[in-house]
Amino acid sequence: MARVGRFCARHGSWVAAGWFTLVVAATLGHRALGGSYSDDLQLPGSSAQQGFDLLRAHAPVAGGRAGQLVFTVGAGTLRPYSSQLVAAAGNVAKLPHVLDVSDPAAGASTSTDGRTAYATVRFDVKPAALGPSYLASVDRAVAGARAAGVRVDYGGALGQAARPKTSEARSEFLGVAVALLVLLIGFGSVYAAGLPILTALVGVGTGVGVLGMVASVLSFASVAPTLAIMIGLGVGIDYALFLSTRYRQLVMDGAEPAEAVVHAVATSGQSVLVAGGTVVIAMLGLFASGIGFVGRVGLAAAIAVAVSALAAITLVPALLGLAGPNLDRLRLRRPVAEAPAGGEAGKAGWHRYARAVERHPWRHLGAAVAVLAALAFPTLTMTLGHIDPGADPTSYTDRRAYEAISDAFGPGVNGPFTVVVRLAAGDSGATLAAGLDRALAATPGVARVRPASTTPDGSLLVATVVPTTGPQDPATDRLLARLHHDTLPDVLAGTRSHGYVTGNLPANLDFRDRVSARLPVIIAVVLTAAFLLLLISFRGPFLALKAAVANLLSIGAAYGVVVAVFQWGWGGSLLGVGEKVPIESYVPMMMFTIVFGLSMDYEVFLLSRVRERWLATGDNGRSVAEGLAATARVITCAALIMTSVFLAFLLSSNVVIKMMALGLGVSVLIDASLIRLLVVPATMFLLGQANWWLPRWLDRLLPRLGPETRSEPEVGAGRDARPAPTAAT
Repeated sequence: MARVGRFCARHGSWVAAGWFTLVVAATLGHRALGGSYSDDLQLPGSSAQQGFDLLRAHAPVAGGRAGQLVFTVGAGTLRPYSSQLVAAAGNVAKLPHVLDVSDPAAGASTSTDGRTAYATVRFDVKPAALGPSYLASVDRAVAGARAAGVRVDYGGALGQAARPKTSEARSEFLGVAVALLVLLIGFGSVYAAGLPILTALVGVGTGVGVLGMVASVLSFASVAPTLAIMIGLGVGIDYALFLSTRYRQLVMDGAEPAEAVVHAVATSGQSVLVAGGTVVIAMLGLFASGIGFVGRVGLAAAIAVAVSALAAITLVPALLGLAGPNLDRLRLRRPVAEAPAGGEAGKAGWHRYARAVERHPWRHLGAAVAVLAALAFPTLTMTLGHIDPGADPTSYTDRRAYEAISDAFGPGVNGPFTVVVRLAAGDSGATLAAGLDRALAATPGVARVRPASTTPDGSLLVATVVPTTGPQDPATDRLLARLHHDTLPDVLAGTRSHGYVTGNLPANLDFRDRVSARLPVIIAVVLTAAFLLLLISFRGPFLALKAAVANLLSIGAAYGVVVAVFQWGWGGSLLGVGEKVPIESYVPMMMFTIVFGLSMDYEVFLLSRVRERWLATGDNGRSVAEGLAATARVITCAALIMTSVFLAFLLSSNVVIKMMALGLGVSVLIDASLIRLLVVPATMFLLGQANWWLPRWLDRLLPRLGPETRSEPEVGAGRDARPAPTAAT
């Protein structure tokens, strides 16, 4: 790391030019390769996936991507406009990629009051993948009905395609602006404030470009680029801040600028690598879910974090080398130094605070745990599910279509189930169809049934079930379970045929169940990997275990806040969420890995400084106090920046992004305050010398990240002072 820092500082212009060339190349590569993002869930082995695959193979029309044309009038009925409705449906049927369009004038497709009707449109691909020009052709196809005074909205897959292409640029700008303001107030220097921002923007720009190129080969979720920008900005600013702050303090202490760069990269740069590695490991841990959709979201975030960390340890020393002693020349106020490590440390406010925690560790630890437990309490009521269009802004056409269908035909029409029976040789399709229709109609929770019919090749029976309840109602979950475990087994008993329940809603519910089942595996994988990385870095089993447990506390508290706001509805309307919603099924999994990784960032930076003082003094109490005093200000500043970046994305119109933004922002605040300022120091004071205990056999097994030598402890190190290893720098 020292060699990296020295090279980048000596060749600052070339390194900076290389990074700016890289960000331009990545951006152009993204545009040239045309990477795109879509939410295409694939759950191999699930009932919904097997049923969908059978439909696609034997009945392409029934297996198409379903959307709706929803026709409504404000007064009167649609009867005078029946010809326009039929013409609109016929025009849409002539468009490319349309497999089938139902008749909107049919009795079952018109509401009892005659004011609402809908036509189901089935596509051979997702309409969103066809681009804006295709949606314009749909608009032209229904223009006649609109001209006659009929409101036409799009639901289902067509409604998803018609959603406005919102940009997160407003959130990004706000996050960067607040970060710049915090840096100017915290450090007073224009160059020192702008350097982390510039480095983060270069890293994020490059990372998003790389992600776009990878997206031309792999399928990523629509939230992937926003998540990558959100996390990349946060960690990019933090990593650059920790490095530049260390350099700045060394220069203020009298070090030559060139050597200060080398020392900063050799110490804080190594911490950046460990912190970034922990976040990447946590993100890639999502592949343990066994769901490619979820794993690739983690991969997108990991790409952004890896590029941001690489930019921090190369571009930052290059820019520092170019600045030399002039880092604070253009400043708003006099620079503030870190708490000194020597005998004057006791005069520093953070050092006095640390000593206060040392005098009453149980009191401080108990208070922090009590607050964390209160915040985490709502987690016990967490309900996972899929957020339907009812939570979207009323300006969205799919929200209007969803409400119109629900009000006119019942909530279950927005989440129908398709029952597929694969007929075995020798089984009578007619007999099974009659029995299936009777059994489905008699199943509690079923509003109506479209009778089973045989596919043209005679391989399948296909029926449609409309629940009595809406997609987010727990009763709909129970109906799906009843169909799986009772109705279909009873109908198919004594035959060799197999039954499946498919459709958008069953697929979402299957996805939720699989995510819930795999969450403990992901937690175990991430905890184990992070424990091992921290054990290698700090060579203390208790330190690594304490870090993992403390981060679990902050994650639980963040979960609780998200449940209270979105599921309980406490203040959800202030965030633009019009109704109480379940927690999106993959959000807890994503939040765990992201929060755990980001929490480890601050843990690594704090413990790095504590361990430096421990290696120099051998005094645990003094080391904790001085390490906290040296890092508290910069960690607090970094936490404010990252929180600002995350909370700025509450401006997004995507409810899932809002959910992630609130959870991540709150978790960083909790981690930087309750965890880092109370739980960690109190626990380390209570553990004492046990913090640094390492069995000899384990010491021999663990690799060393850097050479260590022996030296005498500093004068006044304390009663338990002893010769301690000192990290070479």
